[in-house]
Amino acid sequence: MEISNKTFDELIRQRRSHRKFQDKAIEADKINQLLKCGLMAPAGKSANPWEFIVVTDADTQKQLSKCKPNGSAFVATAPLSIVVIADTTKSDVWVEDCSIAAIYLQLKAEDMGLCSCWVQVRNRKSCDENESSDAYIRQLLSIPENYAVECVISIGYKVEERKPFDESKLQLDKIHQNKF
Repeated sequence: MEISNKTFDELIRQRRSHRKFQDKAIEADKINQLLKCGLMAPAGKSANPWEFIVVTDADTQKQLSKCKPNGSAFVATAPLSIVVIADTTKSDVWVEDCSIAAIYLQLKAEDMGLCSCWVQVRNRKSCDENESSDAYIRQLLSIPENYAVECVISIGYKVEERKPFDESKLQLDKIHQNKF
């Protein structure tokens, strides 16, 4: 696996959401590194309920971008999306487990000089307001009924650099010591 020279603090400050991607495919070895990193994510009781669907097909990306009326259009232009799903029969904390795996994917993408953006799926409606985003994606990608979709992580090469997180904007009032 590729080793970075960035410190963890640098990585956290530099990771920003990007919704514009270069029209450039991500190399297979980089995709494999991302997936290995996702598979290393911790999970409650080592149940590992998460699974990943790798989407690189442009037509499928366009369909996937319609999973919500807002906040997912950029998926259509991403060279890679990883749909984070869970076998809900394996764990009652699959939401947390999938969330951890998803952020591992995002941090690894940043570490490799790629960019990413999270698309919330769980508890969202699709463009057809009578259907959930989860149901839309499960049908699109032939996901079995006992699985749930947590999110879509779209990944690509950066079109532009974004400023690192400004630590002066930290909401320090949200930190409590010993009690609220």
